[in-house]
Amino acid sequence: MLVQKDKACGVDVHRDNIVATILSRDGTKVQEEFGTTIPKLFEFRNWLISNDCKSVALESTGTYWIPVYSILEDGFEVILANPYMIKHNRKKKKDQIDSEWIAELYLNDQIAPSRIFPKDDWDLRMLTRTREGLVKTRTDYKNKVHRDLASANIKLASVITDIFGKSGMHCLIGKLNGQDIDRIVETIPSGRVRKKAGEIREALIANFSQVQILSIKISLSLIESINRKIEELDKEIKARIKGRQRDLEIAISVPGIDFVSGVTILAEIGNYGDFASAEQIAAYFGLVPYVYQSAGKLYTGPITKMGSKHLRWILVQVAHAASKVKNSRFRRFFLRVRARRGYNVAIVALARKILCIL
Repeated sequence: MLVQKDKACGVDVHRDNIVATILSRDGTKVQEEFGTTIPKLFEFRNWLISNDCKSVALESTGTYWIPVYSILEDGFEVILANPYMIKHNRKKKKDQIDSEWIAELYLNDQIAPSRIFPKDDWDLRMLTRTREGLVKTRTDYKNKVHRDLASANIKLASVITDIFGKSGMHCLIGKLNGQDIDRIVETIPSGRVRKKAGEIREALIANFSQVQILSIKISLSLIESINRKIEELDKEIKARIKGRQRDLEIAISVPGIDFVSGVTILAEIGNYGDFASAEQIAAYFGLVPYVYQSAGKLYTGPITKMGSKHLRWILVQVAHAASKVKNSRFRRFFLRVRARRGYNVAIVALARKILCIL
């Protein structure tokens, strides 16, 4: 049986302002707009108290809802409403209408609350997402270095697998600093790479322009700086994950999952006790297909992509790694699905399987 409230407030949240509407069972409506600075948010809190409204529903817009939630966390019944789940089809898009719609839904208990992470879990997730952003930025700069080398016709990447490894950087830095090619090749730290001396000499024959040298050096400097910041983050993450060490050990035991991906998965999932089944967690994170049924026929489409894109991204990376583990059940599953549905579908299916196993 639905529980109906006597009074509820719906809040449409934006960066610089919020629009709040209080609806009562007797049809009374009170609406007001507030800023999002701390003093203005306390004005909003006092406005709720003066109107004797303790039930508040916030639209979870980006991260703008967090300060509002923090102000109301103590003393109010606050829930988050997923904008997608409370979408209102209307001709006019106005904040006042949105706020009233949220209030009406909450008044009649028609909003499924979004999950709100405890502070420790929230902090861990912020750290792993910051790390993810830095890794992607570093990849962008590495790709830029590759493009600059290609424009200079330096074919180092064709000879050395990882030009950002020890031997690759030795050759690249030497070339940028104008060292003699023979001297660069003779002092390569890896004996295995030195066996390719002839190919490396040929790859390094072309010369850089001054602009290309400056561009590559700046990119390398930024990559080095990002590496240091990632190391700082890793230390903080290791310190904060100690309370979930057993969960991390279980995650890392799965083929394809290492420390970084394991921590990221745990941070994005939060309390796995919130999910009643493996199917529910897969649906929550958007790794299930769209389903449409009509006239007794069932149609399925691509995955819904609901929930955390960060979790889907890391699970796909894990699936790529797991699919290459020889004689593993994951590889056999991947090959079986790939034969019927293709590579991309098989990777996503494997990502879902790994999540459900966890």
